[in-house]
Amino acid sequence: MQETKQFPLISGNLSLDLVNTELVRRGQRYDLLITDEDVLEWLHVIKVNLPFWNEKTLIGIQERMDQVTSSILEAREVLRKQFEAIADQHEISNDFITYLEKQIKKAPFTYKVIEQRLVPIPVGEIEDVLASLIAFDALTLIVENKLISLKRCSNPDCVLLFIDKSGKRKWCSMKICGNRKKVAKFQDRKCEEV
Repeated sequence: MQETKQFPLISGNLSLDLVNTELVRRGQRYDLLITDEDVLEWLHVIKVNLPFWNEKTLIGIQERMDQVTSSILEAREVLRKQFEAIADQHEISNDFITYLEKQIKKAPFTYKVIEQRLVPIPVGEIEDVLASLIAFDALTLIVENKLISLKRCSNPDCVLLFIDKSGKRKWCSMKICGNRKKVAKFQDRKCEEV
């Protein structure tokens, strides 16, 4: 059995899921996309959001793996910087929107009906196709005003971001950070009582 890397938050938003491939464990920052194999594994996890994914797509990715990895890591760097600024209540910059539009321009869309839905499918080199989809997702979050609910996890040691749909959420997830903080507070109270 092949050991698989666990990606912490899969939200269904490619751009946000990409940013959340960096995390902190025991005070150390970890990159979950270090090798080409890591990138390929992440793509397998998120492929449910890529309706055109098939064997041909996988072969194209494997043939251009260096370019795919480089393109994805570059996009993640830009997205992390911008998403963190947005989570810190900064305005969405025009430069960021221009960057995203340029990514889409490298692999413009055609459309196909898949499972009774009109699906945008980028055309171009596979690394540009993936960057275009990620950029399209980020632009969609912008135009649908979903990024106004983008938050950092309340755990100061956590770098994960999430969209707070309820307006009350504090943690990236209860499993990752919420329960740990609650247990720590409980233990602190117990120590004070003794």
